[in-house]
Amino acid sequence: MAEDLVLDTAIRDWVLIPLSVVMVLIGILRYFVSKFMNSPPSPDSKIVKEGQVVIRARNLKQAANFIPAKAFRARRVYFCNEENGLLHVPKGQVQNAQAQMFSDPNMAMDMMKKNLSMIIPQTLTFAWVNFFFSGFVAAKIPFPLTQRFRGMLQNGIDLSTVDVSYVSSRSWYFLNLFGLRGLFSLILGEENAMDDTQKMMQMGGFGMDPSRSLGAEKDSLDILQHDWALNKFEQRAEAVLRKLVE
Repeated sequence: MAEDLVLDTAIRDWVLIPLSVVMVLIGILRYFVSKFMNSPPSPDSKIVKEGQVVIRARNLKQAANFIPAKAFRARRVYFCNEENGLLHVPKGQVQNAQAQMFSDPNMAMDMMKKNLSMIIPQTLTFAWVNFFFSGFVAAKIPFPLTQRFRGMLQNGIDLSTVDVSYVSSRSWYFLNLFGLRGLFSLILGEENAMDDTQKMMQMGGFGMDPSRSLGAEKDSLDILQHDWALNKFEQRAEAVLRKLVE
């Protein structure tokens, strides 16, 4: 049977609260340090041009039924022509996005700065928590949990008799590390409140190939069927005006 523990108030005052406050302050400090270290990105003319072409192709798809069929076919050929269409990317010009990314020294330096601003504070904070607060039972979850949560909530405590709802100091560190986005959104603003989970996802998803978006827009524009939405528009407008006059 799991033991019911009585937590000392000194653990709350000297472990739980200081650990939470330090994690919040480190997150805010890391945000301003990363903002200071990041240099403003220089726009690439090729990427900007490709983005504008994609926007124009999407506008054509949305307004395709409001232009005549002949004008739509002419614009589709202009975008999707296999020889010199704006959305056509020759196979020889398709580059590896990651190789192209690492070939730019400024982009590689910015990515290294972002990695250092995230990894170094995490390493130092985890060493501090592991040295000073290892082995403490810091808090208790106010609802029962299954045994599957023991490894997540009781990291650093090797006691199977302790109830699963108790949280160790090391697990409390990880919960604060990945769960303070809501608090950061109140302090820093919604657009700046990115937690470490999202940063890791962005680090794993870098190097997106811009030619894929051009190919996707080309395929969707090729299969688009024109359906004239202004058929007998003059007669319908005349009927509406007659009803208004009458």
